[in-house]
Amino acid sequence: MLSVKQELLAALADELEKVSPGAGSRAAFESPKVAAHGDLACTAAMQLAKPLKQNPRALGEQLQAALEATPAFQKWVQAIEIAGPGFLNIRLKPAAKQQVVHEVLAQGAQYGYQPARGEKVLVEFVSANPTGPLHVGHGRQAAIGDAISHLYATQGWSVHREFYYNDAGVQIDTLTKSTQLRAKGFKPGDDCWPTDADNPLAKNFYNGDYIQDIADAFLAKATVQADDRAFTANGDVQDYENIRQFAVAYLRNEQDKDLQAFNLQFDQYYLESSLYANGHVDATVQRLVANGKTYEQDGALWLKSTDYGDDKDRVMRKQDGTYTYFVPDVAYHIQKFQRGFTKVVNIQGTDHHGTIARVRAGLQAADVGIPQGYPDYVLHTMVRVVRNGEEVKISKRAGSYVTLRDLIEWTSKDAVRFFLLSRKPDTEYTFDVDLAVAQNNDNPVYYVQYAHARICSVLRGWREDYDVAALRDVDLSPLEGPQAQALMLLLAKYPEMLTAAAAGNAPHDVTFYLRDLAAAYHSYYDAERILVDDETVKQARLALVAATAQVLHNGLAVLGVSAPARM
Repeated sequence: MLSVKQELLAALADELEKVSPGAGSRAAFESPKVAAHGDLACTAAMQLAKPLKQNPRALGEQLQAALEATPAFQKWVQAIEIAGPGFLNIRLKPAAKQQVVHEVLAQGAQYGYQPARGEKVLVEFVSANPTGPLHVGHGRQAAIGDAISHLYATQGWSVHREFYYNDAGVQIDTLTKSTQLRAKGFKPGDDCWPTDADNPLAKNFYNGDYIQDIADAFLAKATVQADDRAFTANGDVQDYENIRQFAVAYLRNEQDKDLQAFNLQFDQYYLESSLYANGHVDATVQRLVANGKTYEQDGALWLKSTDYGDDKDRVMRKQDGTYTYFVPDVAYHIQKFQRGFTKVVNIQGTDHHGTIARVRAGLQAADVGIPQGYPDYVLHTMVRVVRNGEEVKISKRAGSYVTLRDLIEWTSKDAVRFFLLSRKPDTEYTFDVDLAVAQNNDNPVYYVQYAHARICSVLRGWREDYDVAALRDVDLSPLEGPQAQALMLLLAKYPEMLTAAAAGNAPHDVTFYLRDLAAAYHSYYDAERILVDDETVKQARLALVAATAQVLHNGLAVLGVSAPARM
């Protein structure tokens, strides 16, 4: 139906150009808000009436008559109706809707994909401090970032997935101290290990059991693999630097296991420490100073971030000579830009909202050619976990939060991904563990996957070793029932949905679409028997359900969710 729509758009553009030179470039169709009003809508008459000083309904009638005379509209359109002050509601012939089945079966896994555009996008997500296991918030970020990466790939972008490791700073010192104390035989609750929430020093220690695991491995002089390097502990509890390196490597290895359980891979792990080692942070600060965008006050170096819309100037270098955390962020994003990524999307928690203005201010003040509004941000809220009707807040392993691996072990990778993507990122979300394992229609991932498995069962009923290629060119004229036509119209909307979801960094739109598509299939299945005696009817219906299975498979793949053939 994409080809049909393109033919109709071309005809519309030609007629609009005749009415008003230049208007043809703005030719567009909309989806009617009420399905009974038609399959496509056109508001051009209302938009052109004022500049042309004409009555919009009269202009609509003129456009209606012109379109009805075009070969494309005569071939594919059943009726054009005038509504209200000049809306054109367009009803397609069944043959027009049937074209989408041919398109889906011909394109297969590539249905919905746009041609390569020759542009790169970097999506940075998870980027957890290597100070503990990944929690469910990281899981939401992982699901969002991976799905957004898939969405950009469908639109022809060359996608680079990046994980930024904050392997420097206060939190790494906290990890090292906590591990050292455990290695020396101390534990939470001991006098040297404050646990009073009102005591600021209590924040200087990590209490989870995983710290003891690191300490035990350190004392055993274990070797762990992180990225492409191996780190071996020397077992000396006084060697602070060796403890630091080993603890960071140990937790990076643990986080890799979390990501593997989530079937997630990154193209690059970028270390914060490398920004210092390679001189990028110092170079960035020197550039800002040289550009006159800083000043000294109270023994600190400040960025004139208010010049770029921030609510106040920000400290870059503190009195003790250390940099505040947004300074390496600015250096990092300059590196992203200089690596050729003119588009960057950062997936972060809403607690990072305050950093957006200062990072963008620093990038503009650096004056290296980075456009305003760079990078894009997608902010997400944290996740509540409910199990057996009660909120779960603590994991024994992590000490203070539910880990991503906990959630996967309680449910499944597919359920975690689909559930965490089923709401807009910036809305609160409660993950119901019991619902995620339920095998009923209330469980959204089960509902969608069951639709796919149900179709595969029908196809096996046709031929155990079925090949959908045999259905690509069958006669589709029997597909005239209302449920079949509604299903085909929804299949045709898949490419547009992907384009809009990518443009809006909105993977939740894919979950909404898949649930609608599954519902449309179940409705069709209940209305029309597929494996009938009439061979022509059977072949047409099999082609329709095979195309539906393909689009369900494609959409689930965007989410990183499997499409089982049996359930």
